[in-house]
Amino acid sequence: MRWGMTRYQWTVFFAAWLGWGFDVFDGLLFNFVAPVAVPQLLGVAPGDPAGAARVVSVTGLVTSALLIGWATGGILFGWVTDRVGRARTLQLTIVTYALATAACALAPDIWTLVGLRFIASLGIGGEWAAGAALVAEVWPEEKRAKAAGILQSAWAAGFLIAAVVNLLMRESGWRPIFVVGIAPAVVALFVRLWVKEPERWLKTHEQEQQPGAARSPKLAELFQPRLLRSTLVGSGLAFVAVFGLWGATNWTPTLVRSLPELQSSGAAALAAAVSYATMLLNAGALAGYLSFGPLAERFGRRAVFALMCLGSLVMLPVTFLTPRSYAQVLLLLPLLGFFNNGIFSGFPIYLPELYPTRIRATGAGFCFNVGRVLASAGPFLTGFLVTALGGFGRAASAIALIYVVGLAILPFAPETKGQPLPE
Repeated sequence: MRWGMTRYQWTVFFAAWLGWGFDVFDGLLFNFVAPVAVPQLLGVAPGDPAGAARVVSVTGLVTSALLIGWATGGILFGWVTDRVGRARTLQLTIVTYALATAACALAPDIWTLVGLRFIASLGIGGEWAAGAALVAEVWPEEKRAKAAGILQSAWAAGFLIAAVVNLLMRESGWRPIFVVGIAPAVVALFVRLWVKEPERWLKTHEQEQQPGAARSPKLAELFQPRLLRSTLVGSGLAFVAVFGLWGATNWTPTLVRSLPELQSSGAAALAAAVSYATMLLNAGALAGYLSFGPLAERFGRRAVFALMCLGSLVMLPVTFLTPRSYAQVLLLLPLLGFFNNGIFSGFPIYLPELYPTRIRATGAGFCFNVGRVLASAGPFLTGFLVTALGGFGRAASAIALIYVVGLAILPFAPETKGQPLPE
């Protein structure tokens, strides 16, 4: 045993961590290749002002398709996770996003790419609900918050791997980069061989098979009086976090590429600059992910969510408006990452604590992903605001106001610190 954990508990954690890390890796590959792939598929020549505006608009469309698919997959596979099991669903979702991402390399036009990104995002969204429920139910109560917080660190690892792949393959073209997306399929084999269903779920599933017992969970249950408050709060907080991330922070590659000192750089040099910036953003994010669990155990879930919202509200405009050089951007990105990305570590901790076992993945998956449907307007809105307000800095500052909504939601959030998982 290590740190009071059995080998199997670590195996489960590692499987979920790998699944989530590669989930993020596959999901964010498009962000790196978009500046090259989208103009090429649209037939837009360099230096064409009208074409550049079209590229921004279509890039937002592809990102929105990802978010809608992510939400759809999260809700659908959350329900499947409660019905057929955590481990089985984890396998299925990983295979789905791995194959669809690799297939993007064959896209002959932008609409095929949109369709394949949507299919990949179904698995990307679904993996989170299965992995979060699996870890929450296998790890001991007193270590659950820390485990869930560390689980979210896989996001930084996935982002880092995507940045490294982009850096190493920057002269290979965008299609080979998508081919690398097949790698997570190996994780599905690992899950199949080594991970079994949690005892909590097996017991609940057996009880549901008894005559007269409640059957498989339905989404409508999330809106019954006993769960309505949790569902509204969880969905609202997830919406705020996703809207801020995809509406502003994930445009960091575009911010870097727009810096005056990099305008004369070649494609390979620009790709390297974007990769280094992304690595620093996620160094800060990693610190945020690892800090959320211990802080939540000490001060409570609501207090740390408030800290992350407030920090994001400040750091988005500071990062996107004030820098005049690449060096200044590199200094600010870790702080932005700590708050803007670190908030996501709260969801695998908090959302499973709001729902009983029989509907835990359905509830967590719904809350974490329904916000993506609303937040899918974020990239589109950012593209509009860039034109309307005259730049990414002002657009990101406007998007930052969404964190005011998060602060307004928190007084209504149930505090789950020190409470066991509901049965």
